[in-house]
Amino acid sequence: MRISPELHSAAMIAVRDCMGTKASEKVLVVTDEPLRKIGYALRQAAQDLGAEVLLVEILPRKSNGEEPPPEVAELMKMVDVVLCPTSKSLTHTDSRRAASARGVRVATLPGVTEEIMVRCMNADYERIARLTHRLCGLMEKARRIRVESPSGTDILLPVEGREAHASSGIFRERGRFGNLPTGEAYLAPLEGRSNGIVVVDGSMAGIGLLKEPVRIVVENGLATEITGGEEAGRLVELLQPHGKDARNVAEFGIGTNDRAILTGNILEDEKVLGTIHIAFGDNKSMGGTVRVASHLDGMVNLPTVWFDDRKIMESGKLLI
Repeated sequence: MRISPELHSAAMIAVRDCMGTKASEKVLVVTDEPLRKIGYALRQAAQDLGAEVLLVEILPRKSNGEEPPPEVAELMKMVDVVLCPTSKSLTHTDSRRAASARGVRVATLPGVTEEIMVRCMNADYERIARLTHRLCGLMEKARRIRVESPSGTDILLPVEGREAHASSGIFRERGRFGNLPTGEAYLAPLEGRSNGIVVVDGSMAGIGLLKEPVRIVVENGLATEITGGEEAGRLVELLQPHGKDARNVAEFGIGTNDRAILTGNILEDEKVLGTIHIAFGDNKSMGGTVRVASHLDGMVNLPTVWFDDRKIMESGKLLI
């Protein structure tokens, strides 16, 4: 399989610079057939660094958050670095959480494409890290987050006491994990307490770029009403098999990657500087209490955001 110089360079940045992989370490690449080429590129980069590399190909999962085979879950705990370019996200799985608890450094790359790798892995991750950690520091001091947008979003998210997470692209310490490419500050709002309206007008995980906004009514932490046309109906279908927990307000996040653009691929979309995203479903990976095999992010364009009474973003422009 031919790996272009541009893809190899992006993979090397991921393995060497973001993960801090050393020649003495063991690396596991977990991939599936649709993302095989990315898996091979990451394997080649790790080999070029002198690491011991194992590549495992699994069948594509049916949903974000579905567990890999138990044998793969065990392998994930037995290495130093795990890279997961897979069709569906392995971020919000018990397998990933168990590996992180063992001190393994994990990067998930759900749905990543060669174009996204080349464009977004060449970002200035030191600068992204500074901005992301600054936002996390402010977020952790807030008791509530409010979001409004021109398309009709108006929601209040209580967050007091919740830890904020910096997906900064620098995962060199034991137990660190996150997406690659990356760039977001995020946390889990308190369960059962968010109220308002979220109008997703950018893209939706599992669906892609939206032709028509999806309007979601949130009552006491749950999405109780979803309207807006064909794509709203598709979202209901995605949530249905997983029950009430899939409607849990799971995450609030702010994108911090200035190289990311809105493409319909949620891996890149949720990192776009000047946007926010609100996800529904599993939040256990970010300090919440809900475990469900579904985690779906919705993008909101041109948001105005308050942390308590401090406005930190206006119409998509950060004010910090």
